[in-house]
Amino acid sequence: MITLLHDNFTQFSIGPFPYDPKHSAIGEYHYYPSEGNRGGWYDPVVYYGWLGPTWIVTENGGTKYMEQTRPQAAIKHHWPLLVTGEENWRDYTVEVTIRPLSTHSNTGFVFRYQHARRYYFLGFEDGKLVLLKRDQEKIVPLAAVRFPYDADTYYRLKISCSGQIHRAFIEDCELLQVEDADYAYGKIGLASRMPAQYTDVAVTMTEEQHQAWQASSTRDKLELAKLRSEYPQPRLWKTIDFKNFGTARQIRFGHLTGTDELQMVLAQHQKRGHKDAYAHISCLTAMNLKGEVLWQLGEPSTLADHALLSADLPFQICDIDGDGYDEVIVARNFELMILDGRTGQVKKSIRTPLSSELQGPLYSLPFDQYAFDRINVDAIRIANFSGKAAPSDIIIKDRYSRVWVYDCDLQPLWTFHEGITGHFPYTADVDGDGKDEMFIGYHLVDHDGRLLWTLPVETDHTDEILIGHWDPSRKDALIAIASGDEGFMIADLHGKLLHKHMIGHAQRVSVGNYRPDLDGLELCVSTFWGEQGIVYFFDGTGRLLNQLEPTCNGNLITPVNWTGDGRDLVLLNGNTQYGGLIDAFGRRVVTFPEDGHPDLCAEVLDLTGDGRDEILLWDTQRMYIYTQDRPAAADPVVVPDKYPHYNASNYRGEFNYPRLR
Repeated sequence: MITLLHDNFTQFSIGPFPYDPKHSAIGEYHYYPSEGNRGGWYDPVVYYGWLGPTWIVTENGGTKYMEQTRPQAAIKHHWPLLVTGEENWRDYTVEVTIRPLSTHSNTGFVFRYQHARRYYFLGFEDGKLVLLKRDQEKIVPLAAVRFPYDADTYYRLKISCSGQIHRAFIEDCELLQVEDADYAYGKIGLASRMPAQYTDVAVTMTEEQHQAWQASSTRDKLELAKLRSEYPQPRLWKTIDFKNFGTARQIRFGHLTGTDELQMVLAQHQKRGHKDAYAHISCLTAMNLKGEVLWQLGEPSTLADHALLSADLPFQICDIDGDGYDEVIVARNFELMILDGRTGQVKKSIRTPLSSELQGPLYSLPFDQYAFDRINVDAIRIANFSGKAAPSDIIIKDRYSRVWVYDCDLQPLWTFHEGITGHFPYTADVDGDGKDEMFIGYHLVDHDGRLLWTLPVETDHTDEILIGHWDPSRKDALIAIASGDEGFMIADLHGKLLHKHMIGHAQRVSVGNYRPDLDGLELCVSTFWGEQGIVYFFDGTGRLLNQLEPTCNGNLITPVNWTGDGRDLVLLNGNTQYGGLIDAFGRRVVTFPEDGHPDLCAEVLDLTGDGRDEILLWDTQRMYIYTQDRPAAADPVVVPDKYPHYNASNYRGEFNYPRLR
């Protein structure tokens, strides 16, 4: 036998396996790995309601154990996992020594693991040795045999996978044999829904299995190398020093000076009250791509807590008055202001609304009491409810219940207060009357604030929204929403729910021409809370095409017009090992160089003007901007219609709708 993995956890010191102590949402759109030695393992299950680590390394009698710490009452429907190995492992044998510290639920390990919602499980449950298959919400018993076990004994469990035959052993005694062909490959992992200890994890292959795996791996590497050679690779175009005013994913881009070149505004913040519920903009800095500061409002800070935020900040850049220069629309210190983009001077301002103006239920409110008399604005969106030539109406919202709308002179137009709003509304003229409608939460609202309809969805809230034409079989546009534990949904413009995919906590959604060989466009969706970081691809009709787990957080899944020939790639993040650009088959066809670049944040913009996208990577200190290492092969370049600069958000579904330049 050839050993691929043998781990007694001696490489670890006793203590927690790396985790985020805050169990925060930072990793929804930042590459934010937990600090510490992971030893080739990773934890794909994260939940905001948990405290402390899921996994700890303990020791007894000179033996190290990886211990799962959470009881089922704390984890609810989740299955804590700790995963390692190669996704292209096919036929192999896994052996693990396991001590259930409680006999009240599942304790064992997973194999042919493809992501945290798709794997086989071998272990103990209800006085039996069981072999299960999980696919999303469905857990299918494949085989079971009575086996008396207790919380005081260490058991040696083994599974042997060969093709579609799975043979299960305890102490080398074969107890189960199952034939199932659904999962032909995958990693391995520890899995327990009650506290348990693990040690002496081994993965082996026969010589024949190993030769077949090596041959397959070699073919895959050669194919990937060939693919990468066909794509432009990143070339460093520019670096920018943020000095003492840097920020994380709180940057807006626009034409502050009225020229074709883009400038940017960086926002720092201070936290008020409870966690990120009432963040306040403390400093705005406008600068150009040469790194020159144009103006600054407020006092900059080098504290990381003033940069990292799991929310939007209320500011946008837009030519709100049509004078040819972009303004900065910002809510700060309980004022809604329009700033001159060239100087930062206030052109117009009003007080934010009194919280008492709109009475009714408030959702996700810390301590069930709004903290201020006036609204601390959570987000701003620019819309066209007035039917003008260009959008100039201003939407402001609190977190997460109420909406106020103003015109470009900051005169109130209407309000909306119906159910939970989610993070960031979507506006588009869906009925062709020249005026925008607003989709917010699960509601479609007319240009005058009148509720048109509500989707039949009862729980959670909508994180990201798209409205567009991607299904070639339909004339009208559709609505796609990533709505947390309600999953990923597609509805028509009349409020009929067409598809609902329970894929875990759906967090982000994008649409692009990810599969040029298929009709229409494709949708990409990612998950966060619970089984974190899974990426799904759907065709325009809502049919699942592919699913994968990049093994990290911070997957933006933004469509990237990298080649200019009409095919889009997906940006994960800027990390050299886990990030880069993938195609719809999950292949990392573009990777970032090992040049010391930051990888906390990423964004996609056409900055050179050739129609293709550049990729911006930054942290609180500096920004690296990458362009392609070769000219565009396509002529003319296909330039996508993208989300407008004046509606930036950490909670917007990204889109690429191609058009010829």
